[in-house]
Amino acid sequence: MNELILELTDINPRDFFGDRNANIDLIKKSYPQLKIVARGSKIKVYGDPSSLEDFEKRFQMLTEHFSRYNKLDENGIERILSSNGKEDYASSETSSNVLVHGVNGRLVKAQTVNQRRLVDAMGKNDMVFAIGPAGTGKTYTGVALAVRALKNKEVKRIILTRPAVEAGENLGFLPGDLKEKLDPYMQPLYDALRDMIPAERLVKYIEDGTIQIAPMAFMRGRTLDHAFVILDEAQNTTHAQMKMFLTRMGKNAKFLLTGDPGQIDLPRRVISGLKEALLILKNVRGIQIIHLDDKDVIRHKLVKKVIDAYKTIEHQN
Repeated sequence: MNELILELTDINPRDFFGDRNANIDLIKKSYPQLKIVARGSKIKVYGDPSSLEDFEKRFQMLTEHFSRYNKLDENGIERILSSNGKEDYASSETSSNVLVHGVNGRLVKAQTVNQRRLVDAMGKNDMVFAIGPAGTGKTYTGVALAVRALKNKEVKRIILTRPAVEAGENLGFLPGDLKEKLDPYMQPLYDALRDMIPAERLVKYIEDGTIQIAPMAFMRGRTLDHAFVILDEAQNTTHAQMKMFLTRMGKNAKFLLTGDPGQIDLPRRVISGLKEALLILKNVRGIQIIHLDDKDVIRHKLVKKVIDAYKTIEHQN
């Protein structure tokens, strides 16, 4: 009797094996001729060579399915184990509206007309500005597009940055090292990533540099090749910061800049690099500007009312 040893990498065994090992039990039932023993992240399989070869191929399909959709259930297992060995088993779960399959199989989609325009713009251009108020899904949609590009191997890494304007001179008052001081300002980016990438894989991506989250100062002097780069809160960049960032673009790179010109935290008399860039670059071919508005707000219904109320006051002034 031959032995085959397989190991789950970057996949939580509890999620893969299912509640009360329901998934692995179903797999065992599909291969009664094999003895299958699952311990931790390793699976030992005993049987004849041809059966082991088939099992190894199907197991790889199962892990690829899990990596793509972040879930594995009875229907998926049955489709994969009964398929002809090609990826057509996944077609029923694929939708042109789905940007990425998030944690636990959550479908992340562009939910509004302007969010869909943003998705289309990123497909046609290498640099896009997404402009709009809080809650319109600029950052979240952008992170989903970046994760999709990474999964599809269109880019080799994701780089997320934002100006830590709020930190300013007060950075020293925060506890911890530099990373710990800056993490609170990067939290919206971490939150979006945690929705879309399982924890174990996200940690690995951050550790090996596949995903980099850093303040703008870390961009200086770099050439960003083969990367999907998002500059969040771009309204808080200065002229020098914006020019520096825009000129970091390397080969096979996608740049998305998000911001709300109505929420500038820069000192008075300092011109926003975003406002300036929108004027300078508005007619440059290959760059598209997408405007989102209160109709795109997908947070609590009160957020839209708050935006409307402030807009009324600002118009009066």
